[in-house]
Amino acid sequence: MGNELVRKLLQSAVLAALVLAGFNGSAIAADGHTSDKSPTDEGSAGNGFHLPPLPADAHVSQSTSVNGRSLKYTVTVGSLPVRDEKGTITGEVVFTAYTMGGKDRPVTFAVNGGPGASSVYLNFGAIGPKKVNFGVEGDTPSAPTTLHDNPGTWLGFTDLVFIDPIGTGYSRALVDDKEATKQFYSTGNDIKYLSRIVYDWLVKNGRMTSRKYLVGESYGGFRGPRITDYLQTQLGVAMNGLVLLSPYLDAAASNDENVSPLPWMQTLPSIAAAYLEREHRLTPETMAPIIEYTRGDYATTLMKGRSDPQATERMIQKVTELTGLDPLFVKRSGGRLETQAYLREVYRAQGKLGSRYDSNVTAWDPFPYAPHQETGDPILNGIIAPTTTAMVNFVTQTVGWKYDGRYNALSYDVNKLWHEDDDANQGSVSQLREAVANDPGLRVLIAHGWDDLSCPFMVSILAVDQMPAMGDPTRVQVKEYAGGHMFYAREDSQSALSQDVKALYGSK
Repeated sequence: MGNELVRKLLQSAVLAALVLAGFNGSAIAADGHTSDKSPTDEGSAGNGFHLPPLPADAHVSQSTSVNGRSLKYTVTVGSLPVRDEKGTITGEVVFTAYTMGGKDRPVTFAVNGGPGASSVYLNFGAIGPKKVNFGVEGDTPSAPTTLHDNPGTWLGFTDLVFIDPIGTGYSRALVDDKEATKQFYSTGNDIKYLSRIVYDWLVKNGRMTSRKYLVGESYGGFRGPRITDYLQTQLGVAMNGLVLLSPYLDAAASNDENVSPLPWMQTLPSIAAAYLEREHRLTPETMAPIIEYTRGDYATTLMKGRSDPQATERMIQKVTELTGLDPLFVKRSGGRLETQAYLREVYRAQGKLGSRYDSNVTAWDPFPYAPHQETGDPILNGIIAPTTTAMVNFVTQTVGWKYDGRYNALSYDVNKLWHEDDDANQGSVSQLREAVANDPGLRVLIAHGWDDLSCPFMVSILAVDQMPAMGDPTRVQVKEYAGGHMFYAREDSQSALSQDVKALYGSK
């Protein structure tokens, strides 16, 4: 999702306590392990930091059951250094890897977004071998955070490496905030060091000849094409496939709301999908004419503006029909449904709010008479506790990577410090085009939830529609599933995604 959008949303969240920074206490090495780093090595950054060393890589054997098949695998929690141009270690990236025995196993690298999100959401929500429940209507932060076998895991057909960018999870900068902003919390350098982490993991583990894939969610979907292109052209690593989940792909498409129809074209289909779902009528077949209307008469009418009042009136009637909203609300909005206004309006009679990440997931509005929403997003407010608790317990107790520093599932500090480079608002569509053009073997799946208003599926449809075919047009596909930003939280959608990704991995 967009940097400004995320920043505003995160800053307004109830869980503002997450902005507290720092690492307290000292690290305790896992039994029988010694660290491969020393305090002296870390102090070589010359910044006066005296952080305790991270533990050595820790390993544990586990198993999971998928469709009656038992998968035995090794979990590794470890870290890789980030070095500046002089070779000084300026940061450390912590990863969680799931590997199985056998020849010719592909390896998939996973990164979330934010900026400021760790990879725990993809790990324990979408594709890892274990799962904790979060992100759907009815889930509560205080519910038991019991990990259970994940029927939608990708481990059956690929090894998995989850990367936590600097400032998220246990990953950390060894320089002050000013230098960290320069080296890590900016668009270009973020791509460079994360790409190098992928390269370094492959070298360290002898996997350079493996088939290689990358999955990115949300702002991780912004990172995905850029990392792929950088690996191809700068580090000499060719990826076989790219999976983008609910990607923040094209920032520029959200600009110029007063003139361009694009911002409204992006969100109308998702709002209509949410209404169809509440009516138990959501299918690809019922959505197809809505997408075509959005591309056609809706866009044309918005461009006409006041020059054709009758067309505008017809459009307002059609939008009211498609969304099930109060006709007066739609009329006063001019058929242009602003996301936060819609999320309050659709559940106002119940005293609730819808989530930007899945508008059919709700929470009570504690300030229903305020002119604007004054609380955080229902999903964001509810996912921090279960994911943090589950990951900290898994890493420190189950795997035995003993570290008592702060775990940041979602770092508000990183988001606050984030610096946008000159090309940040250009999105990653150009890099997606270049990566696909560079390698005729690269295949891409862009996956969205119908109800997502943070990264609407229509953005990807419009972007891919404008891409040249470059030989085989099916090499880049956009698919939609029931649910929102984290549509994989729904069992049926997760199962469908897993099958689609497995087919992508099997493609030649």
